[in-house]
Amino acid sequence: MSASRRPRRRFARLHSAWQSVFPRPRQPITWRSAWPAVAFLVLFAVVCVLLERGHVLMFARPWRLGFAVLGVWVWWMYAAGWSGLPRIRGAISCGLRLGLLAVLVMVLAEPRAVRTRDVLSVVYLMDVSDSIKSESADQSFRYITSAIEKKPGKDEAGLIVFGKTPAVELPPRQSFPFDNALNTQVDRGSTNVEQSLSLGAAMLPEDNQGRLVLLSDGVQTEGNLSRILDDLKSRGVAVDVLPIDYSYDHEVWLERLELPGAVKLGEKYEAAVILSAMSAGEGVLKLRENGELIGEAPIKYQEGKNRFTLPISLRNAGYYEYTATIETDRDQDSLAQNNTVLNYIFVEGAGKILLVTDPLGDERDWKKLEQAIKEGERAVQMIGADEFPRDAASLLPYDAVIFVNVAHDLFDAIQLHSLKEAVFNYGCGFLMVGGPNSFGPGGYHRTAVEEILPVSMDVTHKKVLPKGALAIILHTCEFPEGNTWAKRITKQAVKVLGAQDDVGVLIYGPGGEDWVFKLTPAGKYDELVPLINSAEPGDMPSFARTMQLGLDELKLNDASSKHMIIISDGDPQPPPPPLVADFIKNKISVSMVAIFPHGGNDISAMRGIATSTGGRYYFPQDPNQLPAIFIKESKTLKRSMVQLKRFTPEVGFVSPVLKGIDGLPELGGYVITTRKPHPAMVVLEGPQEEGEDEGSERDPILAIWQHGLGKTAAFTSDLSPSWGADWTRWGKYQAFVTQLLTEISRVRKEGHLRMSTYTSGGDGVIVIEDFHTEEAFLTVNARVTGPGQKVETLAFRQVGPRRYEAAFPLWGHGRYHVTAQGTGGERSDNVFGGFVVSYSPEYLRFRSNRTALADIAARTGGRVLSGDPEKDNVFATDRESRRSTRPVFDWFLMALAILLPLDVALRRVQLDWSTIKSWVGLDRRQTSTATMGTLLQRKEAVASELRSKREERPFQPPPAGAPPPRPTGKAAATPESPPQQAETPPTGEGGSDKPTSTTERLLALKRKRDEPK
Repeated sequence: MSASRRPRRRFARLHSAWQSVFPRPRQPITWRSAWPAVAFLVLFAVVCVLLERGHVLMFARPWRLGFAVLGVWVWWMYAAGWSGLPRIRGAISCGLRLGLLAVLVMVLAEPRAVRTRDVLSVVYLMDVSDSIKSESADQSFRYITSAIEKKPGKDEAGLIVFGKTPAVELPPRQSFPFDNALNTQVDRGSTNVEQSLSLGAAMLPEDNQGRLVLLSDGVQTEGNLSRILDDLKSRGVAVDVLPIDYSYDHEVWLERLELPGAVKLGEKYEAAVILSAMSAGEGVLKLRENGELIGEAPIKYQEGKNRFTLPISLRNAGYYEYTATIETDRDQDSLAQNNTVLNYIFVEGAGKILLVTDPLGDERDWKKLEQAIKEGERAVQMIGADEFPRDAASLLPYDAVIFVNVAHDLFDAIQLHSLKEAVFNYGCGFLMVGGPNSFGPGGYHRTAVEEILPVSMDVTHKKVLPKGALAIILHTCEFPEGNTWAKRITKQAVKVLGAQDDVGVLIYGPGGEDWVFKLTPAGKYDELVPLINSAEPGDMPSFARTMQLGLDELKLNDASSKHMIIISDGDPQPPPPPLVADFIKNKISVSMVAIFPHGGNDISAMRGIATSTGGRYYFPQDPNQLPAIFIKESKTLKRSMVQLKRFTPEVGFVSPVLKGIDGLPELGGYVITTRKPHPAMVVLEGPQEEGEDEGSERDPILAIWQHGLGKTAAFTSDLSPSWGADWTRWGKYQAFVTQLLTEISRVRKEGHLRMSTYTSGGDGVIVIEDFHTEEAFLTVNARVTGPGQKVETLAFRQVGPRRYEAAFPLWGHGRYHVTAQGTGGERSDNVFGGFVVSYSPEYLRFRSNRTALADIAARTGGRVLSGDPEKDNVFATDRESRRSTRPVFDWFLMALAILLPLDVALRRVQLDWSTIKSWVGLDRRQTSTATMGTLLQRKEAVASELRSKREERPFQPPPAGAPPPRPTGKAAATPESPPQQAETPPTGEGGSDKPTSTTERLLALKRKRDEPK
């Protein structure tokens, strides 16, 4: 191919492609016929601009609006005559398709509806910490209510109260109900302005202009203001401040209590108290040892620091906690919270065993065990669960702690956490002995005790157990933070259940009675917690509907044990007797918890429901009792984990516990648990079930493992005459108990490290000295646990020969426990210690800080308010309308869904207007009333008539040379065969040639069109 032909070929291909998109017109096109395309493009551009400028719509991808030029192609296909439609229908179809294109292009440009609001939302932040006097707090509340009464009706106001943490009293709303007192309770022992500002900013609606009003003394004891102020400024949220001024002229406080670092039994020592005062005065200084008064003395103190001493004497080894208190006249002291300091001394001696029992339990559960411990020459101390220490250091005198058939609900979380810390940090041993109130049936699932034991209460992969189903009904709890309590106790109840048990929660919410979630396996705890947290229990009018919903679901459940718990203030109408009878019939027990009934409402109906269905009735006076109640109720579904059968345990892992012991007696029962992974060791195993493989894992009877510095053991049967009657009569019972306690008890050895601790400003300082005979460099690390169960790891630096030091910032008031370890060469020494921060720095602030408040206002663009609501009027500030956008794809998609069928219908559907007119009675022509049968008869008659005529006039061939007759029907005439008059059959009674039907008319028009011109 020559080079000259290549451009021609290329041009030909381009021309062909162009004509495939824009085919040749079937009819003439002039410039005037282009007005629809121009009008569409101009109108589309104008509409888009007006929508943007008018803040009605905005387009996230405006460049995609350029696809509107495709409207030129739509117009060309119409103007060139390729629509295949009559003129009017074609024009309508063209306009419809241009509209479709416009909507589709807007969808591609991602339209968003613009909303403009001129509403101001103001959130008041009210400081209620203890540094604020009660009269100042009342004055702040009156200021807020007065200011909100004068706000414009469309504006919104909300209220947050804060101390150590903030809490929402009311979210921003147009109507602000006024109460005489605050309903929200917060920890007032500290002040955290940062968290309060952060929560207030988060509550401001994005669609509204927002403003914060801070009423505070400007004193912050926790948090960092710099970060939140920069964030507020960047968001355009101004903070107005109203200073709460105060100044204490007379104040006395105790700074610390100093105790000797090393003591000997029987010798006398002194406790030193450091007292500070703003002015001279006098008072009485008292010293208590483990809660008992051991000394007091009248003192006179001077302005500034003062030091006083009181004598102490340690008679026995053990843990001693000392409390010093100063008592003065009220006019000499303003804050009582800083008048007490604490410290403690631990004098190491012979280790003891702490036996923890149920105060209301059967003494036979522990008598034989106590006797065996004493016969093993071990000191034992027995206490009830209600006396269990709440501080890990209090457990230092004990080598091991034993829980004997004592339920989880008899403890609180702080007590169990102290046990966990004593085991992990101090090396204390722990043994849980089985029984109906231990392990899973005792409610220890997902607790601190389960963490430290070598067995788990989750038995989902074990044998199939009868499962339980629990329905919880939450009526709004109208006491401070009532709904927060309801959610908390619900989560506690779900925790206790086994993974295979079902649980559901019902409330009376905004939409009436409904499930928060229906009966769901408790193993999905992590999925259920967000649902519980988002629940909004309301004021339920009647028990009937909610109980009926719960009953219907429980009846469908395949659980063998079914239970319902209802917490209420007694307001709802009682359920009808037939509904209660239905509960009894289906063996579904109902426990009722009456909490703070209004005005002493009659709660006999709640008691009656519980009694008649076999449930329990509770009337707690303190919300702190609620978790224990719900845990106790949840445990009713855990009894299936108790296996009452006689068996002989078999030896698993060879352990010193069984040294010299063989021929184990039978046991009468045990609690099903699951062995945790290595390093947990199963010393004794349970029976092999029928149908189980020889190598399958058996239930643990005795399991032991190392947890931190301590060892823990789980004996899932008991050591009492209940399940272990044969064991209590066994000759080696005492030897087994002694060797088991020896295995898990803390190993006491002489250490060479000494620890001293003290506080300096906002830091805790730890000093460790090495008294080993041989000097060597040590790598010293420590683990600090403190308030809120927070843990800090420290690395020490050497500050002198054999002296190491570390400091860390304090994060609250309370007890700090330190476990340090020094390693070097073949040495590894541990040492324990700690200190007490007796009160929050909140109680060392005696003047308000106006400077800090002014800085907050200046950095965020706010104002320092005067305290007069009329002059301040925060709602009259300069406003800026806020615009927000949201996607509106759905509306445009709906428009497409409507226009597309219209376009298809316009092109594909042919309407017979004469038929439509006849339907509505507008056709003036006489309509046929013949039925189908009549029409068929008429057809047969015409056909018969035609046949008879053909028979009378048989077909005669045309003479030679005559032209052939012109074909009719679909055969078209050609120029070579001139048209001839086609013979048509008669069309009516009179044989008229005029077409009468629509089909005949169309055929006639077709023949006329095909005739040559």
